Amino acid sequence: MRTVETINFIIICLFFLCYSYQFFYIPVSWLKKFKPHGPAKASRLAVLIAARNEQAVIGNLLDSLAVQDYTGVLDVFVVADNCTDATAAIARSHGAHVFERSDTVHTGKGYALNSLLGQLCGGDHPAYDAFVVLDADNIVSPNFITEINRTYSDGYEIVTCYRNSKNYGDNWISAGYALWFLREARYLNASRMLLGSSCAVSGTGFLFSRAVLDACGGWNFFLLTEDIEFTIHNVVGGVKVGYCPTAVLYDEQPVSFRQSLRQRLRWARGYLQVFARYGGRLVSGMFRGSFSCYDMAMNIMPAAILTGVSAVVNIAAAVISFTGGGSAAALGLSLLQTLVSLYLTMFVIGGITTVTEWRHIHCSAPKKVLYIFTFPIFMFTYIPLCAAALFKNPQWKPIRHSRSLTLDQIRTGA
Repeated sequence: MRTVETINFIIICLFFLCYSYQFFYIPVSWLKKFKPHGPAKASRLAVLIAARNEQAVIGNLLDSLAVQDYTGVLDVFVVADNCTDATAAIARSHGAHVFERSDTVHTGKGYALNSLLGQLCGGDHPAYDAFVVLDADNIVSPNFITEINRTYSDGYEIVTCYRNSKNYGDNWISAGYALWFLREARYLNASRMLLGSSCAVSGTGFLFSRAVLDACGGWNFFLLTEDIEFTIHNVVGGVKVGYCPTAVLYDEQPVSFRQSLRQRLRWARGYLQVFARYGGRLVSGMFRGSFSCYDMAMNIMPAAILTGVSAVVNIAAAVISFTGGGSAAALGLSLLQTLVSLYLTMFVIGGITTVTEWRHIHCSAPKKVLYIFTFPIFMFTYIPLCAAALFKNPQWKPIRHSRSLTLDQIRTGA
């Protein structure tokens, strides 16, 4: 079992070497200030929403877009993707331009966005300066478009937002997701922006310019994690993704453990797909001195591989121990030490994020405290997923959304 102990120790050391720089991001977010915005452009913007059977939630999103304080051109487009419910009718009744798509072969958000952009850029619609991508379950703050346009006007061709949660207090699963995204906004993207590095798009709530779309040859991002694929494609091409902390979005997180496992397995596999496609260019960029390439590489690859290898090694060692008369106690102690180290690391990260983002977390104080303790457990559930992602290739499946909330209800913890 000495070999297993050595491997676990090496894995912990590699984790530290790969990710210790992210602890430096924490004081950066505290101590540095964002530069004042320059004059804002009167940009012509189109909001793009890919929706599949989202009749329960899409109306509230469209209502939150209808009350935006943005004074420029803002048009809202929904692609009702293989819908079998009233999504299209509800979207039209709330003032959106709706396209209906039926394609059961090419499924997923990437294909839906590609279809929608093909309609907008190849038809009779006016030319837009930039596009804002939202998911049907989102709610946005009244100044969301104004704020994200200000960062775009500062010269960033891609801009991501502050991603908050609609249902933080539902259970430990929704809180685990939400705390991770809050940490990503405050202690990854904010610090990257302050240091002049590239940020990363995270699923929803981002803007990209028509120039970026043209440079990409359209929306050709169809891997399991199309947001990460889009980010990496542009970062290796020298485009810097910006971050707008004042553009606030509220997202619904899964509460079902089974649904969560399915979604995160897809993410883990998607990271591997992206690295397989862009790994060489990321490494090349790293050797050319691009810290953004290093940062993005660390975010999509080592954690999944190291976690997967650790899981496989420890499972194999357990089988050998129990069938060959090995020392189960030594193996258990080694595994316990590894888990305690990881738990404490995640606990500190979750605790710091909760304390600093306390007023942005919309649930009761006891739940905020409780979910600091459950956050590491949520992160531990990635371990078998990362191991499974090495061998399993899941297909995209829609996530069911049902929390129909207004912005006022979210902020009061309803």
